[in-house]
Amino acid sequence: MKISDWLDEKEAEGVDVSQITLSKNMSYDEDPDETIFYKEINPCGLFCTENHPFSTVERFGHWYYSRGQDKKAGIHSSEMKWRMYTKDKEFALQTAKAHIE
Repeated sequence: MKISDWLDEKEAEGVDVSQITLSKNMSYDEDPDETIFYKEINPCGLFCTENHPFSTVERFGHWYYSRGQDKKAGIHSSEMKWRMYTKDKEFALQTAKAHIE
């Protein structure tokens, strides 16, 4: 089952899908239709494998998945991760940009 179809079903059941967690199988089995936005703050350079603040918006059908790690968490932190599903593209982009700026 596609992620967008599953989210539609959950929404029809009255579930708040904005913060829902996908099963491991579902999240690994489907790539996004497109990545609309991506920004990472990585002052260390290309070869640093530590965590860096980032924001991304990916589209799955008519759903937008915004996620990332807030800039306020700092470099090499594993704190302040966030995620959100929405059908509103502009809201998804605004949220992602707000977390990285």
